Amino acid sequence: MAIGSKKRNFKIARQKKKIRESVWPDIDDSQLWHYRSTAAWLSVPRTMPLILRIADSMAPRGKPVSQTYFDLWCRTYDDGFVIVTQPREMAFYSGFSGERAVHTWTTRMKILEEFGFISVRPGPNGPMNYVLVINPFHVIQDRYDEEKVDEALMNALRARLVEVRATDIEEYVERK
Repeated sequence: MAIGSKKRNFKIARQKKKIRESVWPDIDDSQLWHYRSTAAWLSVPRTMPLILRIADSMAPRGKPVSQTYFDLWCRTYDDGFVIVTQPREMAFYSGFSGERAVHTWTTRMKILEEFGFISVRPGPNGPMNYVLVINPFHVIQDRYDEEKVDEALMNALRARLVEVRATDIEEYVERK
């Protein structure tokens, strides 16, 4: 991150805090959850809501994959790697319960793998023991090139990337 960007981000943070304090004067900082004060946080792209919507739009009707994908994302340590030791728990966190929970979760995992959002390898805990979460921008661009992503969603993603100044993935903003 450039020095100018840090200075700008600090200015924006200070301005937002001032606005927040004027709108919620009775809220103390201790009532808020700050990512720097706990280990319970991870990096999530500001475009994640659109990424999840695009993933669901690509999935077969009635088989949304966004909760499963987001649970995987939340299990990484910013390295894109997940070791699956408790499929039933992961199914539950993904929104599935009952007798068919693991089966439904496995189906969603296969859909995510089919589209390229994840890569799965077997291990001692079964056929889906190791999961690699692939950069979603590469996946979405590839599926868009194959005409599997709606143009309106792709344009919304490009616009959001510009809004959040995602300079590390400019090729997805510029590519048409």
